Amino acid sequence: QVQLVESGGGLVQAGGSLRLSCAASGRTFSNDAMGWFRQAPGKEREFVAAISWSGGWIYYADSVKGRFSISRDNAKSTVYLQMNSLKPEDTGVYYCAAGPRGGYSSPTYDYWGQGTQVTVSS
Repeated sequence: QVQLVESGGGLVQAGGSLRLSCAASGRTFSNDAMGWFRQAPGKEREFVAAISWSGGWIYYADSVKGRFSISRDNAKSTVYLQMNSLKPEDTGVYYCAAGPRGGYSSPTYDYWGQGTQVTVSS
């Protein structure tokens, strides 16, 4: 059974930091691209960041460039999202995703986690 389990969400004040983790199991995710998406209340799910299986390419949404950093540890089947200088508009449910292609678009990912809530207070 393929599973992606996110953790690390919570409530933080604006300007603070959080580190999200996504632990994968059930398949060899070391060959997959991994991505983070988020969904704010009443809004569509949007791309945040993605990383190839080797770390050879990394993409960020313009809204998080310079503040967020994605990384992965294939030995632990885990991908991370370090979020610094958080803003209230970063509030939402953050989802981890995996797939052989990856990229900016949700349909290019085959597997999804249940999400972790991030709330940034002003």
